[in-house]
Amino acid sequence: MIKKPVPASTPSLPLWVPTNATSLSRRVGILTTLALIVVLSCSTKSFAQDQPTIAKDSVQVTAFTLSSYKGDFKTFSWVPRLHLRVNGPIASGSQIYAEFTVPGGGAWKFDCKTQETGAGHWWQPDECGGRDALGEDKGITYTGPVNFTIKMRNELMGGDVTLFTGKFKVAKSHTNETGPNYVNHFVYYVDQDWNLPIGYVFLEPDDVYQWKKPTLSFAFWARTELNGPFEPHLFHGGKEVGKMMYEGEESGKAGCGMNEIEDNPTHGTEPHGQFIWTRMRCSFPNIKAWNQTGEGNQTMFGPLYLLSENPGDYEIKILYKGHLVRSIKFGVDADGKITDNRIATNNKLGNNRVIVPVQVLGDSDGQWDKNAWKDAFYGNPLTGFTGP
Repeated sequence: MIKKPVPASTPSLPLWVPTNATSLSRRVGILTTLALIVVLSCSTKSFAQDQPTIAKDSVQVTAFTLSSYKGDFKTFSWVPRLHLRVNGPIASGSQIYAEFTVPGGGAWKFDCKTQETGAGHWWQPDECGGRDALGEDKGITYTGPVNFTIKMRNELMGGDVTLFTGKFKVAKSHTNETGPNYVNHFVYYVDQDWNLPIGYVFLEPDDVYQWKKPTLSFAFWARTELNGPFEPHLFHGGKEVGKMMYEGEESGKAGCGMNEIEDNPTHGTEPHGQFIWTRMRCSFPNIKAWNQTGEGNQTMFGPLYLLSENPGDYEIKILYKGHLVRSIKFGVDADGKITDNRIATNNKLGNNRVIVPVQVLGDSDGQWDKNAWKDAFYGNPLTGFTGP
């Protein structure tokens, strides 16, 4: 529900107001001005409180590589591409748009599809920018820092507000093409290493019983494509939990089979996959937060593991090709809920996920910047978050 400004009441006339017409007119004029100031003050306060916010963890900026530069197909260039989610309310007549600037005066400006959205809901437009919106002739070959802002204008009500301000770094790598005609065929990409130490732990409704028996899930980033052989394991009190075996094989095996975001270049490079950052969603089918179905926990393969019966500290360990590559720690309270560290809430992310530090182990991600998280979310680091 969108909050409405409290109407300002007109102050009552004091008993000492003179009764002659001139004095009375002057007094009424003063009181009318005061009332107008109160109304404007309330309206301004309400606008500030009710304007939409950009979910920090939804903003993804990538460089869309174009196969030409000012008509020259022997040289590649790039334009920005943007994904985002907007937490309502978004008033009727509003238009979300973005502006990108580079040193030396280069700039892009483009709209994102916008829809009126109520408070407590969010709007996620399709891709903004990129080749379709900006065209081949807007490409540049610049690499280095880029500044951008996400804004909202409303010509019905007047006004233009800035919702998000960020910065990122564009780099380039040669394509996998060879020959004299391909010397300037560079693939452009945005460095996304800041994502790697940031993870999410959350509950999801069961396919049948919904929130009466929710499943434990989590998401994490890796520098690889989706179908990497990641194997998640859950530990409590130093022991692995949630395992079921049937005739010598594991039943309900945990897995990471869905990608939530994949930031990858538009052209191939060698070695393949080195500039792909993917956020994968993983789940533990045998681990439930609680069971409020009225039915027992026993299945034909064994008992379900309930977090509500086993509160305390947990650790997710992830194997990749037989090597330990991630460690994620979190807590569970006596009700089976993920212990809320308030990071997501305080940063107004608009979801029910708990943000947790991710310890990156091994070398499966290649060379990466271990301090990048300090400048996370394009220069808008999460309040209260500290990397492992």
